[in-house]
Amino acid sequence: MDALHMAGHSVELASDFRSFEGSGDAARQTALRQEGGAIARSLALRWRAMAKADRPELWLTYHLYYKAPDWLGPRISADLGIPYVISEASYAPKRADGPWAIGHLATQRAIHAAALLLCPTGDDVPGLQLVASATTRITRLPPFLDPAPYRVATQARAAHRSRFCVAHGLSAGAVWIVVVAMMRHGDKLASYRVLASVLRRLIDLPWELVVAGDGPARGEIQAMLESAAPGRARFLGECGADTMAAIYAASDLSVWPAVNEAYGMAMLEAQAAGIAVVSCAVRGVPDVVCDGRTGLLAAPGDVQELANLVRRLLLDPPYRVGMGRAAAQFVDAERSVERAAGRLNLAFEGLREAAATSLGGVVAP
Repeated sequence: MDALHMAGHSVELASDFRSFEGSGDAARQTALRQEGGAIARSLALRWRAMAKADRPELWLTYHLYYKAPDWLGPRISADLGIPYVISEASYAPKRADGPWAIGHLATQRAIHAAALLLCPTGDDVPGLQLVASATTRITRLPPFLDPAPYRVATQARAAHRSRFCVAHGLSAGAVWIVVVAMMRHGDKLASYRVLASVLRRLIDLPWELVVAGDGPARGEIQAMLESAAPGRARFLGECGADTMAAIYAASDLSVWPAVNEAYGMAMLEAQAAGIAVVSCAVRGVPDVVCDGRTGLLAAPGDVQELANLVRRLLLDPPYRVGMGRAAAQFVDAERSVERAAGRLNLAFEGLREAAATSLGGVVAP
């Protein structure tokens, strides 16, 4: 929404309805479909009662997939006769006959109905091509952020580092490896498990681990990392945005195995603060980390290669620092909210009449 405002559009958050259903409960999915349908009817009636000049000119839905289908956008767009756009859609044919069949079918139909699909990574494109209509445009919109808070934090690196040394008992002379991720079961826990294996292979080098994140698996994760790196891990819990910018800026290297990671915004944040990233070339990670330029990427699941890449950057400070500078430049030049605003305007060309000046109806189901 910030990018759309920056691009000169008027944006309305149409609804805070959430369609996510995580347990595969068909009855709950049906209830959500009915609730979404009622909201769609109400919104369409309200907007149709307005003068045409005051109605939304485009509908944008952010992130839909089989567990979180869009019950609003396709219906409202068709009713108002306006373009339907999706940012970050994914389609998995294997879900067709599973417990989320209702959401899978709705997502398939929504993707087919879309005039424009904005894709943050190339990983989702092949699936979308299976169900997109002949007139649907598929356009890349890489992950982006506002680099300003990270730039400011980097300028105060020494002060932040001194503060965290006192607050968390960190050593000023050690290399700080930062890890930022939720602590929940599933892929996040699997990533932490790989991380622990990596750290055991690096125990001969001087480094300390700074972990920001919390969640239901914190106890298990904390015990795992403390066992892998006795006395070297500091757990900061859940942190706000300003604190996170300071943590990145005070650290030296970001490491995350990215098991089944969609793309990893935390790794983009780390680069915005001027630190290199070591991860795996899985799914959308290569769209966020430029291998050999802003970080180093191991083959998916190769724990030893991941450890070797971390070791390389730990042992070569000039290389690590230079890569961090390149990372900050990359975010400023290619992954900023300003750059995204320009990409959005280019993507919208041809979807609206030349005289149109505003957008409406943004929803994140």
